[in-house]
Amino acid sequence: MNAFDIPIHQLGMARVRHGLGRRAMDIIAASAGLIVLSPLMLLIAAALLLEGGRPVVFVQPRIGAGGRLFHMYKFRKFDPRCDAGGPALTLANDDRMTMVGRFLALSKFDELPQLWNVLKGEMALVGPRPESLPFAECFRDGYEAVLQYKPGLFGPAQIMFRREDLFYPRDVEPATFYKEVLFPAKARIDLSYYGRRTIISDAVLVVRGVFIVLGMASAHSGDA
Repeated sequence: MNAFDIPIHQLGMARVRHGLGRRAMDIIAASAGLIVLSPLMLLIAAALLLEGGRPVVFVQPRIGAGGRLFHMYKFRKFDPRCDAGGPALTLANDDRMTMVGRFLALSKFDELPQLWNVLKGEMALVGPRPESLPFAECFRDGYEAVLQYKPGLFGPAQIMFRREDLFYPRDVEPATFYKEVLFPAKARIDLSYYGRRTIISDAVLVVRGVFIVLGMASAHSGDA
């Protein structure tokens, strides 16, 4: 199944080979991360259960490499009673977020369950962020080339737009601003990087991303 109304081959999105070296790095790092971070993940799950009950993990269809859909896992940030048909974007001071959810959004710990997506091969450590279905229409006019690459946890666009929720102006409808400004900006950054990536540059991005999450580096220091 793909996210579009026309066959995937008509979009010219042949997948770029991920490579055995990168896949080995994905498996080793995701396995180690799930083991080492399991106490933290259990603590987060317990906090979410105590605060609002189930579900603890939020599962959502996302657009993967070649336009194929997969189910992406995240810790739930919103109140479980929220309307499932609400806005597709998370904004600053979003009143749907719980207290634990705000911590998860700020720390990016909500993304820890995606290590399982990496282990399954649906995602990689480094790659473009997988887009949600309401924004599938953005992959056109050359930006569909982003779908050549396996989506990932870390990447230059993720680092530069780590606090994406702060970029939205108050006088523009958020979804329109995302489609017309933020998505093209992120796609250009991704296409600039992934066409010349190396395993070493990917490893540097992962290390830098971890340091940023831990508050030990700035998202705007150095080149992405």
